[in-house]
Formats: sequence, C-alpha cells, structure tokens
Amino acid sequence: MLDPETRQSVEADVSQTVRQTGRDLWWLLLIAGLVWFLVALVVLRFTTSSIVTVGVLIGIVFLGSAALELAVATFVTRWAWARALLAALFVGGAIWSFVRPYDAFWSLATAFGFLLVFKGTLDLVEAVTNQSAGGIWWLGFVSGILEIGLGFWASQQYFPARAVLLVLWVGFYALFRGFSEIALAFKLRAIA
Repeated sequence: MLDPETRQSVEADVSQTVRQTGRDLWWLLLIAGLVWFLVALVVLRFTTSSIVTVGVLIGIVFLGSAALELAVATFVTRWAWARALLAALFVGGAIWSFVRPYDAFWSLATAFGFLLVFKGTLDLVEAVTNQSAGGIWWLGFVSGILEIGLGFWASQQYFPARAVLLVLWVGFYALFRGFSEIALAFKLRAIA
C-alpha cells in the first residue's frame, strides 16, 4: 500500500498523462469513428449476392477491433492481458476471414443465430426473476422473446435470411462502434 501523499502524487501523474494523451491522440479516435461509419455505409449497401465481399469486410472489422483492443490494453493496467488475448483472437478471426471469406461469412451467421438464442434466453430468465424489482421488467421479457425468435430465424437453413441478418449485424456493429469512437474522442478532448 502506498501512503496517502505518494498515492496523491501517483494519481496526479496519471491524470497528467491522460490529459497529455487526450491532447495528442483524440483526433485518432475521431478518424477511427469516421472509418467505422464508412465501413457501416459500405456493408449496409451490400446485397446477399456479395457474400465473399462481406466475409472480407468481417475480417476488416476484426482487424479494427483488434487494433482498438491493443490500444486500450496499453492504457489500462487491470485485465490488460485479457484485452491482448482478445486482440489476438480478433487477428486470428481476421486472417481466417481473409483466407476463407465465404466460409467465414456462413460460420459467423450460424454462430450469430446461436448467440442470439443464448442471449435472448438469458434476458428472458433475468426479466422473469427480476419481475418484482420494478415496473419495466416486461421490456427485458419482450426483448428476450424477440432475440430468441431472431436467433431461430438466423439459424434456419434458408440462406438469404441469414445473409441479410448478418449483413445488418456487421453494418450496425460498425455504425455503433463509430458512435462510440467519436464519443470517446470528444470525451478525451474535453478532459485535455
């Protein structure tokens, strides 16, 4: 344990470092957010006939996510190893997406359906168990039912339905990531 005076000095140094980093790098996050918007625009314009192209774009999204995780890992001290491991997994997924884009697309579509069913089930159970906690428990209940239905729809064998859902998912992921990056950029700028 640090004595209070040393702790205050360390916190001041960390605060100064964060301000300096925010002054120097906030614009990089702004550009990253705009790039995410561009990816979202490109992905959301595709049709189901461009599966290979979307598979490659999934790889690009994975690479962007890996870069962000590595950047965050350099600034955090707790769980930095987990972020670095996640970045390595994203890089592996990106390589696979570039080598086998068609397979990457359909594998992700299948996994996405399973994850939606799993998440919907968790949301449904949580809503039912927290029914007495508040008056808006039914939002989680409805959300869970919709996620389960969407998951079964994505998991069925009619390929165009899965293709459309995955294109929307990748596009909205990129769109929301863009919003997050831009918000973080302006937050860093305000701190600096």
